[in-house]
Amino acid sequence: MSGKVVPSQRQRQFQEWEFGIFCHFGIRTFHEGHRDWDEKEMNPGNFNPTALDCRQWAATAAKAGAKYMVLTAKHHDGFANWPSAHTEFSVANTPWRGGGGDVVREFVEACRLHGLKVGLYYSPAQWPPRGEGKDYDDYFIGQVSELLEGYGEIDMLWFDGCGSENHQYDWARIVGEIRRMQPDILIFNMGGDPDYRWVGNEVGLAQFPCWNTVDAVDFSIRTDAAEKLQGKKWLPVECDCMIRDVNWFWSERDEHTVKSPEELLGIYYYSVGRGANLLLNIGPDRRGLLPEKDISSLKAMGDEVKRRFGEPLAELKDFTRAGDAEWVLEPAAYKHCANEVSGTLTLDHIVLQEDLSNGESVRRFKISIVPYLSAPAPITVFEGYNIGHKAICHFPLIRAKKIIVQATEYDQIPELRSISAYKTC
Repeated sequence: MSGKVVPSQRQRQFQEWEFGIFCHFGIRTFHEGHRDWDEKEMNPGNFNPTALDCRQWAATAAKAGAKYMVLTAKHHDGFANWPSAHTEFSVANTPWRGGGGDVVREFVEACRLHGLKVGLYYSPAQWPPRGEGKDYDDYFIGQVSELLEGYGEIDMLWFDGCGSENHQYDWARIVGEIRRMQPDILIFNMGGDPDYRWVGNEVGLAQFPCWNTVDAVDFSIRTDAAEKLQGKKWLPVECDCMIRDVNWFWSERDEHTVKSPEELLGIYYYSVGRGANLLLNIGPDRRGLLPEKDISSLKAMGDEVKRRFGEPLAELKDFTRAGDAEWVLEPAAYKHCANEVSGTLTLDHIVLQEDLSNGESVRRFKISIVPYLSAPAPITVFEGYNIGHKAICHFPLIRAKKIIVQATEYDQIPELRSISAYKTC
């Protein structure tokens, strides 16, 4: 929580992206009922997404307001969604496009076409295993090198810790090679030198408060043990979750579990609204397309986010700074945001963003209002802890003739980069 730990420019850019789409797609899409680590064989002859269109995936994500996408290049089953020279278990040995297809390439090109940042998921562990020690690290580095040297700039490399609980990797060597190949890449959660971290659950909900500075990370859904870091690091949180209740990969049996736009919006509030990023998974189906019902729910959620937060009633420039840690708005002074009769503002949300260039400072804050009729003192309508990248502060609709945002505890004099007021109902 100390303001002495500061983010890199690349980490701050990542936090600006806020919302991404996860695509679990691969050999398991074509094998109904399989689960992680069930050791069931899967036949590459079944992989044949005849209508695959990654442009549909990317267009859908962009329209919903996502800024990045992550594709499972290789999941725990070891199947490579690109023609890897290090395994025969890849798209090169499937009927799809006569063995000449490359899902990773089509995905990367589609993301770039639609202005999305590109992320690739790679499971360090797999079944069946490919040896131990240096032999496995060689295989690991060989495959990652294909991904990082064959497709241009990759923004994120997403390492899933599941299955690696008792495996020792030469992370110094592996991460050294990754950063040599792509110096600006963001590494997720593993390797001793990550750039952002897992929230610790798979339901998309950040803890409260959600601090950016930590000295340990959760790395696997299969253990409660945390991986200690070498001192405190700035590691922003990413919250991953499924649009369906149980399956990351598409299933023909669970369409009825697609989350409603209202539930997705709630997840958004408890992830992005707490300063974390949200990575929402949609599994492309066996055609190679995002399913219609999933698209409909995602689009409705994205439209509602834009409706609620697209046009603020008042912004930071309308507030006056009062002392070191207080910002005050008197709507009557600003015709564009005041009720013409009473000189008040009717609102139900304030969104705050801290200037994080010098680290995180605010440890507690509150929002108060002076009601539209005379009152002896301001009335607190919201209290919180960290602001961080973003704090979405929601309260019942209320009319105010004065709004006060105050940092009540802080490590150093705080700076806010944004205050936005909204009426959403």
